[in-house]
Amino acid sequence: MLHGGWYLQFPTRAGMALQHAAEDAGWRDRRMDSSAAAEARLAAKALEESARTILSLKRQSVAIARICLAVASALRSGRKVLTAGNGGSASQAMHMAEEFIGRFRHNRRSLPAVSLAADPTALTCIANDFGFEQVFARQVEGLGRRGDVMVIFSTSGRSVNLMPAIEAARKKGVRTVCLLGKGGGPLAGKADYEIIVPGQATERIQEAHEVILHLILDAVERIYAGD
Repeated sequence: MLHGGWYLQFPTRAGMALQHAAEDAGWRDRRMDSSAAAEARLAAKALEESARTILSLKRQSVAIARICLAVASALRSGRKVLTAGNGGSASQAMHMAEEFIGRFRHNRRSLPAVSLAADPTALTCIANDFGFEQVFARQVEGLGRRGDVMVIFSTSGRSVNLMPAIEAARKKGVRTVCLLGKGGGPLAGKADYEIIVPGQATERIQEAHEVILHLILDAVERIYAGD
């Protein structure tokens, strides 16, 4: 439209819609940037906490080394490794067993290991007939042999089915290893070997347990190199 020699252009409805859409997108981008920055700060804090927890294990490096040698010695003697845990710790117990049966880093002969948390038919059968407290102890009674090693994962040491497992292992001559946290709970001092990760955060304790698990696997594979 011409007005006094000037050409005036009024925005169309479509043009206004595009402008509003662009403004909304810019606002959303700024909001996303702000949210991402907040998440980045939380992630950095969590990573620092995880690193501190893992580095604190250096103070227990001798105890970790003894556990590595105990597990390797049992396997060298033709014995096996049993593992147990609940929830997230059950997954770590399964992880350790499958790495022994398969491999961690290098090819070597398969090593005997059984996760007592892996068979749902055994777990549900025992829980149904004997109670949840006996789901691991009953398996130790049936599978454990003198000289075997059982590795228990527990962030709190309070799971009701772990103490009976340790007691069953003692009766069978199975050596026990407890990887714990939160002060160790009732399991503190009950095993032949133990690591108590300092702190109260379950996720940080599990991350530290994973590191110890890998240290054990790495030590065993170095001892078995060339087999």
